[in-house]
Amino acid sequence: MRVRRVHCRHFGDEREGLEAPPFPGPLGREIYENISREAWEAWLRRQTMLINEYRLVVTDSKARRLLEGEMKAFLFAEGKSPSGDSHDGSR
Repeated sequence: MRVRRVHCRHFGDEREGLEAPPFPGPLGREIYENISREAWEAWLRRQTMLINEYRLVVTDSKARRLLEGEMKAFLFAEGKSPSGDSHDGSR
């Protein structure tokens, strides 16, 4: 099986890509196309730390919004996707 490679926006170089988008929708697709497996795994570790540190309830919409913002900042360095779309309707 051939390994899919992407230019990772988090690390700034070419690395092994994800096998599939991590979740549906435009943001999941942009992560799939622009974030490496290694960067995604690093985000999952950071997300776990944030959930534990802030005692977040992930079923709460405020907690999900906070995690999404943290994820964008972590993966894309400025909270923006590569296209410049904030994915929340604002620009």
